[in-house]
Amino acid sequence: MTGRFEGRVALVTGGAHGIGAATVRRLHDEGATVVVADVDPDAARRAVDALPPRAGGAPASVVGCDIRDSASVDAAVATTLERHGRLDVLVGVAGGTGVHAGLLDGMDDATWAAGVDLNLAGPARCVRAAAPHLPRGGAIVLVGSVNGLQAFGDEDYSAAKAGLVSLAQNLAVRLGRRGVRINVVAPGTVRTRVWTDRADPDRLAPLYPLGRVGEPEDVAAAIAFLASDDAAWITGVTLPVDGGVLAGPLAHFETLGGGGDPAADVSDR
Repeated sequence: MTGRFEGRVALVTGGAHGIGAATVRRLHDEGATVVVADVDPDAARRAVDALPPRAGGAPASVVGCDIRDSASVDAAVATTLERHGRLDVLVGVAGGTGVHAGLLDGMDDATWAAGVDLNLAGPARCVRAAAPHLPRGGAIVLVGSVNGLQAFGDEDYSAAKAGLVSLAQNLAVRLGRRGVRINVVAPGTVRTRVWTDRADPDRLAPLYPLGRVGEPEDVAAAIAFLASDDAAWITGVTLPVDGGVLAGPLAHFETLGGGGDPAADVSDR
């Protein structure tokens, strides 16, 4: 693994589980000093304790952080700066959705507001707190979703993730003047506890042209790329990391029993 982040400090929100924990491992393996910010500090500590030993550099550490609370976010950034004297990379993974009624099926105002707050206002709070401290060459990567790019349900979650696309585009213009970049990754179905706690994610594999759902490491690799100098001329972009599910309807068509050529299949009926 290359040391693309040697000498750099990265703050990862939602770093205790899933995509966040995989991102912590990836940045750590590539030389970063990682601060793992999570609403569950005990789980974050376990994620840090599971990291492989590394010679040189400050060890990874933990800070409690609830991205729904501005004071908590500000404190997490302040703690990072106190410990390490700098902040080079912000990765916003924290977010999520629950099982609830859709907007037109009785979703109440409180549920809508909570979903948008967690998945849009929360990452915005993190950017607001961290961006003033990022040096030229610094980077922000936010975790969106294919739900923000195409209709997959969960209207509050999807609308919030769509908002991250616009947020990154707008902030890319302002931050770019200081040499700071901001981008979004948009994962498809990824094998995390959000899925495994309620259903088998592999049942959705036939919907994906690459024939499988994603792993947290797939997304972490994309995050590391966008946060690194390898992406030095990329900002304001939303990168799907989705196994091809956004490429077109063919995979969905085949799942429903069609052949490789939708037109031929329709004509045979």
